[in-house]
Amino acid sequence: QVQLVESGGGLVQAGGSLRLSCAASGSTSSITGFGWYRQAPGKPRELVASISSGDSTNVADSVKGRFTISRDNANTGVYLQMNSLRAEDTAVYYCKANAFGRLYWGQGTQVTVSS
Repeated sequence: QVQLVESGGGLVQAGGSLRLSCAASGSTSSITGFGWYRQAPGKPRELVASISSGDSTNVADSVKGRFTISRDNANTGVYLQMNSLRAEDTAVYYCKANAFGRLYWGQGTQVTVSS
């Protein structure tokens, strides 16, 4: 089992920055990849960025050049550095981990960008 807890969300003005953290616990050595997703009101959950155990990353076009995903080598944390935030980045952000052939999710953290 893997447990995930996100933190770092909040209210920020457009153009500002936030750094989201996701703390992983449990069988972290079995994690093969992490992802950050977001869900805005009335919209489906969408992939923001992902990172594999080999540090290969994938970033959505909508945040490319503004957001960076990283993880620590022990698989106990994954981070999302968000710069140049826009009002349309407002959403609940979720951390996801792949392990044991299934997906684990955190509870989410709210990010609100005021214009």
